[in-house]
This record gives sequence, structure tokens and C-alpha cells, in this order.
Amino acid sequence: MKKIIVAAAVGMLVAGQVAAQESPWLVRARAVNMHMTNNNATPVAGLGVQNKAIPEVDISYYFNKNVSAELILTVPQQMKVVAAASDVGTFKALPPTLTAQYHFTDFSGYTPYVGAGLNFTKITKVSLGTYGLDNHSYGFALQAGVDVPLTKQLSFNFDVKKVQIQSDVYASGAKAGTLKLDPTLVGVGVGYRF
Repeated sequence: MKKIIVAAAVGMLVAGQVAAQESPWLVRARAVNMHMTNNNATPVAGLGVQNKAIPEVDISYYFNKNVSAELILTVPQQMKVVAAASDVGTFKALPPTLTAQYHFTDFSGYTPYVGAGLNFTKITKVSLGTYGLDNHSYGFALQAGVDVPLTKQLSFNFDVKKVQIQSDVYASGAKAGTLKLDPTLVGVGVGYRF
């Protein structure tokens, strides 16, 4: 009987310690301004994509207090293409990005972080008249930001990312150059630690 009582007490102690630990999962919702670099190697004069604001949802998993992985998601975004201040058309882009992050935990009241990873952008519904685009883009992503705790589970987040996105441009089926968007994304939002 004593063994059962001791085993139950140890089990309750371990369960209490596990419950007291932070969950490894963090979800953020951000409002993001996407500013296009439009550094284009194309003979199409002034061809570029307009800046826009987008919603973003991010899911992070913490391997320990300093290291995490973040999956950055949004819905397919309709991008407006212009050339020499005239509308050319639109396309849709779905740009999920996966980064590895390092969080600096030695600061009181806030936690800055840096990250790096990969972006994959799926390009669909291209409607640009005689112009065409590749259906995807791969590139690197760099990230820096800060989390400011509001409660034990809720935090305010400020985040900046630089993402490589580019596509070859085709005019009447022939390659006419490369459209390099390489956006800078500046976002603010809230995070919830489960």
C-alpha cells in the first residue's frame, strides 16, 4: 500500500511540473505591409508589382527557450502589376515561409530574435495580357523581431522580414527578363503561447 501511495505522489509531482512548463507552441496573427523592391532585370520598362498590406498567421514550435521554428502563412494574395504607371494586370501569389529562429532571453521585459529560412511562392491566375510568369519561386528569407509579453500567454510582436521572390517574365512565349520582387515585410501583431 505504501508503494502505491509513494508512486501516486511521485506521479502527481511529475504531472504538476509538466503542467507548469511552457507549451512549445506559439501562434501569432500579424498585419503586414509588403513593400516590393522591384529590382528588375527586364527590358519591359517600369514593370513592377505594387505594395500592399496582407494578413499573416504564424505557427512557432520552441525546441528550447532559445531556438524555434516558425511557419509563416497567409491566404493567396492578388498582386497588381504595373508598367510605366499603367496597369498591366494581376496574378495570385501564395508565399509560405519557414524560418529557424534564435531568441535572446537575457533581456527584461522583451525578447528579441533573429531568423533565417526558405520561401516558396506559388504563382497562379496570371492575367497579364501578352506577358507570362513562372508558376513558382524559391528564395531565402531573413527575419528579425521582438516579442513583448503582455500576460503569461499573450504577447505583442513586431517583425521585419526580407524575402527573395522572383519570376522570369515571358512576352508572347519568349523570355523577356526577370521580375525580382524581393519584398520587405514589416508586421505587427499578437502572439498566444498555448
